[in-house]
Amino acid sequence: MNLPLPGTLVDSDWLHTHLGHPALIVLDASVDLPSPGFDGDYRVASGHDGWLRAHIPGSRHADLLTALADTRASFSFALPAPAVLIQALADLGVGLGRSVVIYDRSDGFWAARLWWMLRGLGIDAAVLDGGFNAWRQAGLPQHAGPGAMVGAPVPWPLAPRPGLWIDRAGVEAIVAGQAPGLLVCALGAALFEGSATTRYARRGHIPGSHNLPARGLLDAQGRYLSKDALALAIGPTLLHGDVPLILYCGGGICAAANALALTLLGRQNIAIYDGSLQEWAADPRLPMTTGAAPA
Repeated sequence: MNLPLPGTLVDSDWLHTHLGHPALIVLDASVDLPSPGFDGDYRVASGHDGWLRAHIPGSRHADLLTALADTRASFSFALPAPAVLIQALADLGVGLGRSVVIYDRSDGFWAARLWWMLRGLGIDAAVLDGGFNAWRQAGLPQHAGPGAMVGAPVPWPLAPRPGLWIDRAGVEAIVAGQAPGLLVCALGAALFEGSATTRYARRGHIPGSHNLPARGLLDAQGRYLSKDALALAIGPTLLHGDVPLILYCGGGICAAANALALTLLGRQNIAIYDGSLQEWAADPRLPMTTGAAPA
């Protein structure tokens, strides 16, 4: 029995109403990534322990750090090969005939990351607007401890959407003026300008980048702004035109929230730089700069 999703975003009421539907799979994509205490202070851990303490009933923890990542890469959360990702999702009970809603227990960026990963596979999932915080604020039930065993579904067929990801070589070509593209950094202004402590190897941003902080696209409750407010926050330079938008951040995570917001507004031709600053800043041969974005 299929369960059509109402859109890219669902609210807590919709999810609560449909919780327990046999075609619905709810994934908690949380990862623990503390704020750095000093430059280069990179600490990351699976969010599984937090999921064990409290989660939406029936949800499963999707581990973006290991099971759903290419752990051989030089940076965290690297996108695995499509066939590997599809099998890892099937191990979570996600496959043909299933509708997927994703949330996390922080600011929604992890959920957006997994949503974009699925989108790259040709799979349209949904994100719980406001995440677990919205669920708790609504007074809805929570569960603790391990979840029930799940049966393995038929995996999705391989049908990836092209052009949703870009690698370092592609970004280098844009910086060198050898390929079209508008670089957009999703980090906050202080990190972008280089005035704040960074967990990465160098401060600042890739030269020529615009700055669109992902947190500015959410309201005080962590929900995405209305479409009119999103359009105002993003601005016409990024929203209109067909020049490719190349989104990045520190690890390709909050950039996915920008990708989701832009998608809500119908913007096409968007790619995320998977390695982002964790890869770029680690190579001293690659240029970085500090200061405000270009006017």
